Amino acid sequence: MDINDFRGIQTILVMIAFLGIVWWAYSSHRKKKNDEAAHLPFDDDDIAERTLKQDKTEKKR
Repeated sequence: MDINDFRGIQTILVMIAFLGIVWWAYSSHRKKKNDEAAHLPFDDDDIAERTLKQDKTEKKR
């Protein structure tokens, strides 16, 4: 065995790890958490209210 055999084995192990992470991230048991994370920017209902309050306090300064 020379260094190229070790490089080939390392490439295969990294590819298996990558595919495992992709499988884990897109598996069906992660769907609920992924959907929640996707809607986080839209879940902030009082953003307009806080923006107006911040604008008023900045104008007072």
